[in-house]
Amino acid sequence: MSTSTETTVRDEVVGWLRANLPPEWVEGIENNDQAKLAEGRKKVEFNDWCARLGEAGYATPSWPKEYGGAGLDPEGVRVVMSELGRYKVPRSFNVIGIGMGGPTVMQWGSEDMKRTLLPPMAQHREIWCQLFSEPSAGSDVATLATRAVRDGDEWVVNGQKVWTTLAHMAKWGMLVARTDPDAPKHKGLTYFIVDMHAPGVEVRPLKQITGDAEFNEVFFTDVRIPDSMRCGDVGGGWAVATETLMNERVALSGEGSVGGGNVGGGAIDDLIRRAKASGQWDEPVLRDKLAQLAIEGRINKITNLRAAAARGGGKRPGPEGSITKLFQAEYNKRLQVVAMEMLGASATAWSAGDDAATGSSVRGFLRSRANTIEGGTSEIMRNILGERVLGLPKEPATDRDIPWVDIPRGV
Repeated sequence: MSTSTETTVRDEVVGWLRANLPPEWVEGIENNDQAKLAEGRKKVEFNDWCARLGEAGYATPSWPKEYGGAGLDPEGVRVVMSELGRYKVPRSFNVIGIGMGGPTVMQWGSEDMKRTLLPPMAQHREIWCQLFSEPSAGSDVATLATRAVRDGDEWVVNGQKVWTTLAHMAKWGMLVARTDPDAPKHKGLTYFIVDMHAPGVEVRPLKQITGDAEFNEVFFTDVRIPDSMRCGDVGGGWAVATETLMNERVALSGEGSVGGGNVGGGAIDDLIRRAKASGQWDEPVLRDKLAQLAIEGRINKITNLRAAAARGGGKRPGPEGSITKLFQAEYNKRLQVVAMEMLGASATAWSAGDDAATGSSVRGFLRSRANTIEGGTSEIMRNILGERVLGLPKEPATDRDIPWVDIPRGV
């Protein structure tokens, strides 16, 4: 992208932000006035804002315009994301949709699916969830047992999924089901997009240690899915699922992949500011820990930028995405521990009248335990890197090539 073109894109984005954000918000950002910014935040309704950001194409700037994006090249995308970050605008929490479902539908879906499903996704109007894991199929998700049986132009689905993030809010779900139990476990799967409001879909929340209920278990009882909502070939679901999983690891590893409350109440820079304000920065051991975390955070950011540049050049996410997913998950846990050390005894109990940052930080510490599990455990990430990146021998597996129906399983 030429300098003049970059300037044009930047002017367009900034012009749009100035026209659509409250004047107090714009003044607060451009004059570094936190009070004005706080005043402006009160005037923004989250869902409405996310919808307008999506309609402008700036929620998914790399997507083609006909699918809800801005149709920009990688440099244009970089400019857009830079300005959205500078103006501190809210973003959709529909990461499962935009970061995972969107690329999958773009690659494997029909033209009608792309035009129907992608714009509402980008506009935060339809939330998505991922229906892969089952009670007996977690890390080895290819052993899943949920069945889909063809009935004319429809498929009838029965089974159970678990640990389904945002299922209670989702309109659509990415479902992998077994369509041929006589084929080996990876070859008898088919990938569908299921309406989460269809008859026979039941969602039950799972309460977490944080007190939240992000995750759910989902039951399917004679749920009918049109064949037109199938992605990829019948029996080719593992290839489609792999696309989703690769994009999931990218989505979970990038900067901003976890909310501010999930990183010790904010990013590492916030922890450093807090340490300086409280006088803890003068403690050499803590200062060394914060400096090390700042270095690791920068390394992860640079690695993500390198991966983003490769994707912008047309390269699809591959197993190398496991590098940043593994690093980010383990890094966030270390960051949370330091945040708790800084809080000291106040992290053990607090009243509602205490500093809100305390509750946010403690929640972040508790929530970080899930980072090394969701999207593939750290152990699985290391296996992927060893086998598919470093070329090491695969783990022994006796069930890889036998019919799924013959694999021993618990009752």
